[in-house]
Amino acid sequence: MTDQALSVFGRIRQRLTGAVPGPRRPRGRLVFTADFSSTDQWVAGRSWAYPNGGPTNPGDHKLDHLVSDPAYSRRGVFRATPGPDGTWYAGLLTTEGSRDDFMVRTGDVLEARVRLPREVGAWPAIWTWWEGGNEIDAFEYHPDNPDLLELSNHMSGAGHYHRDPAIRPGAWVNLRVELGARSVVWWVNGVRAFTDDAGLDSDWRAHLIVNLSVADGTYHPAPEPGRTSLSYEVRRLRVHRP
Repeated sequence: MTDQALSVFGRIRQRLTGAVPGPRRPRGRLVFTADFSSTDQWVAGRSWAYPNGGPTNPGDHKLDHLVSDPAYSRRGVFRATPGPDGTWYAGLLTTEGSRDDFMVRTGDVLEARVRLPREVGAWPAIWTWWEGGNEIDAFEYHPDNPDLLELSNHMSGAGHYHRDPAIRPGAWVNLRVELGARSVVWWVNGVRAFTDDAGLDSDWRAHLIVNLSVADGTYHPAPEPGRTSLSYEVRRLRVHRP
């Protein structure tokens, strides 16, 4: 069954069992459209979400060694390859510290289209960060849990494991996150996946981060011996604001 058919099936199934409507078209203006090649929008290879801005973060069970090499992130394909001392060179882009300094805010709607990685050990994510916190995970994924996306609001401790047959290694997935004051709502392939019933403070804001981490084997398997590359793709990332 194709990804499109699975998505349609999921919407029909949910409406038959719960009559949950699909997402409305975002209201307001389009305030951000990602151009990963833009050095005005994005900084590559460092983030204060990592200790001392990087390049490594072993305390979070990651083998990442962040690099600014454009081949690892600037084309929308986020890559990782073996590096020194058991680490992996990995791509990360953030709006933090960029010339445009874009930040998402309460009320914004984030939309993305991603192709999930196939390789065990890959740990892709789209998330937010500002001044030591303000983390919302639009998604995280580990191919060893092939049908599961992790969706989290770290401000409230709310989170959800979303399972669906349309989620699988190599699949294209459409994501939408409504950053509401009363609830943060995640949609996956047009189906409401999670409503946290917690929301965000009216003055909440954060920078965007898009990256491919590498698991160290503590909670998810590290890359298989002999593996020379990991990757996932972000085809679209944009933000609407009321």
